[in-house]
Amino acid sequence: MKNFSLKPGPFMRALSVRAVQDVSLSIKKGETLGLVGESGCGKSTLGRCILKLIEPSSGEIFFAEQNITRLTHSQMKPLRRRMQIIFQDPYSSLNPRMTIGRIIEEPLIIYRLCKSRTERLKRVQVLLELVGLMSEVANRYPHEFSGGQRQRVGIARALAVQPELIICDEPVSALDVSIQAQIINLLMDLQKRFNLTYLFISHDLKIVEHISHRVAVMYLGKIVEEADFRTLYDSPKHPYTRALLSAVPVANPESNKQRIVLSGEPPHATQPPPGCQFHPRCFMAEARCSQIEPQLKMVKGQRDQRVSCLLVDCEEVE
Repeated sequence: MKNFSLKPGPFMRALSVRAVQDVSLSIKKGETLGLVGESGCGKSTLGRCILKLIEPSSGEIFFAEQNITRLTHSQMKPLRRRMQIIFQDPYSSLNPRMTIGRIIEEPLIIYRLCKSRTERLKRVQVLLELVGLMSEVANRYPHEFSGGQRQRVGIARALAVQPELIICDEPVSALDVSIQAQIINLLMDLQKRFNLTYLFISHDLKIVEHISHRVAVMYLGKIVEEADFRTLYDSPKHPYTRALLSAVPVANPESNKQRIVLSGEPPHATQPPPGCQFHPRCFMAEARCSQIEPQLKMVKGQRDQRVSCLLVDCEEVE
């Protein structure tokens, strides 16, 4: 769980924002877990909590069977080499005063992974070529590159320390559609080559379908549905998931796909509604939905699908 406190102002009392609530997820080595939801639902906060870039308010985080929740900064340093992040904005995530080579070289210096500067420079060249850039660009600055090229530099920087887990925080949302496909294909190729594990955060369900093995859907800080990608896209159970999938554009304009239009806006995180947090916008809501808070449970007959909804036939999680 992660809460943020808002300082009181002249006309506002102190408030607490529940950015992430009761989230329980696991990611197997070598797989991609897609995390989807509307902007502001807590996806990026969850990713940063996993890396301890933000300290969680409560709960536990396990990485490689080790509880990292209470580790100090010095104790976390060896683990940070195994856990990296690719940021959303390729324009602000690179230091404009540093050359591309220096940006990629920096983590090699911090973790002392090379014996000499010559070895580091060779490693930088290999990383640049690995992400589809020429080694000659190492002496150029970020402003000389396009958004897609900058994101390739961000990927090379993340790969420099040979991590096991990479948090991909909406890595293609700021890029053109044609460039998005190139970056996604690059990430998938790198995953196969180095057996990487991804938490892929996005609001684009088509991209998530393409890259993910499993998908978790988040709404107002909570996971409302989780399943393998094929089950979730073919047989979504939660009304919110169904609404999201109905909004995905289709190539055939004559398709009979039914569009589900949600009413209203997402509630503010400082004042979540009682019961099911989605019930004010739900097209299936019943009276009990405003009174009882649903828990994430296994869907009957679907051992790989969990859903948080009173209207779905579920069984208790063992």
